[in-house]
Amino acid sequence: MKWYLQTLKRYNVFRGRASRKEYWIFVLFQVLAVLAISAAERALAIANPEILFGWFTAGFLALTLLPALAITIRRLHDTGRSGWWGLLHALPVLGTLLLQAFMLPAGAHGANRYGPPPARAAG
Repeated sequence: MKWYLQTLKRYNVFRGRASRKEYWIFVLFQVLAVLAISAAERALAIANPEILFGWFTAGFLALTLLPALAITIRRLHDTGRSGWWGLLHALPVLGTLLLQAFMLPAGAHGANRYGPPPARAAG
């Protein structure tokens, strides 16, 4: 949870690098939060039955869009890629899968053009 909150606090930091752990912990908590909110909406019968979520889920996703974008760009920087690769999310399935594959390998051990490696002692 600490990693998730740390990412939310750094919502406007697009420079630098993010560790693999920091990124995937954020993704895990993001998915769990969306599932919990949408399940509550369905239980209260306020979710859109066609897409299985409602306004609260959409609002949560809108509020966390900027932190998600920032952590994605920092993680891409850690793997030595430009943040512009994040535009792959615009391609429905293939682009998102390719982008997630970019997030899997460990980042560069030393400094790269995006800065020094992320601090591993933070968690």
